[in-house]
Amino acid sequence: MSKYILRAALLALAAIPAVAVPAVAQTTQASAFEADRADILAMAGNYKVRFDMRESTSWRSDYTPIESKISGGYESVRVIENSGKRISLQHLLVVDAGGTTMVIKHWRQDWEYEPARILVYSGPDSWTWRATTAAERKGKWSQTVWQVDDSPRYGGLGAWTTVAGLRRWESDATWRPLARRDAVRGPVYDRYYSVNRHQSSPTGWIHWQDNIKMGEFDGALKPVVQEYVLNTYGRFDGYPVKAADDYWEATKGYWAAIRTEWDRIATTKNGIRITEAAEAGTVIASRLLEIADDIQKGKITEADGIKTARALMDQATRAAGQ
Repeated sequence: MSKYILRAALLALAAIPAVAVPAVAQTTQASAFEADRADILAMAGNYKVRFDMRESTSWRSDYTPIESKISGGYESVRVIENSGKRISLQHLLVVDAGGTTMVIKHWRQDWEYEPARILVYSGPDSWTWRATTAAERKGKWSQTVWQVDDSPRYGGLGAWTTVAGLRRWESDATWRPLARRDAVRGPVYDRYYSVNRHQSSPTGWIHWQDNIKMGEFDGALKPVVQEYVLNTYGRFDGYPVKAADDYWEATKGYWAAIRTEWDRIATTKNGIRITEAAEAGTVIASRLLEIADDIQKGKITEADGIKTARALMDQATRAAGQ
């Protein structure tokens, strides 16, 4: 064999791994991406939910943890967007109000694969954009949680992993505004610093939160107390599921316009600045929910409701620095 033929053969062999390894890596990455999507989409369904909230360790000698609180309810979780790298899940709370079934538009969770930026809570009345680097976001999903009026609540970034044979997503540490259960009490703390986890179970899924409740003392933020929250979603159809779907069918066009308007405000005003309210999250939340109810009841048209809501949202929000 001549040296030219030998060299050609060696070059051909050397080239094989360079082609094969990236193909395998791409396949593995694609498989992981689809597994992540399946875990997120699996959170949709009908559920009986148990909310378990416990303050545990006090980080101040002058603070006594409050009694634990356990409550529950029924929630319908619906996929309202599924466009590959973006998935949106809307929660609808179904309650018995003195013998009458009531549907309350609850929280929404948006998932985005390898996001370039995330809308995060940055202090009282303020949500700002946080840019992510290519290395930081590689293979990860952001989860942005929105309040009952589709205004922002918190956002975080994390990866879906398998730990001890169990699939789960865990966020980085994120700032959050107070939940209603705390805000209405006027406590010494005014925000949470939290780690957030979502994990499938044989009967549904769990939402686990590790919250450090923070307050301002002597001009600085300091920890007050540790709280652990475990929300358990168990698949269950024994409640008026149709009521949730009827509400959503009647109001989904309105809420789609509200989501679009919040997106516009966040982009044009470089974030969202709006006054928080203990009872409902923001000062306009109750009114936005009332408009949706009026649309469902036929009291106003969807177009008129959207027009009123947009004007209200624009007036209630401020640009960066204001």
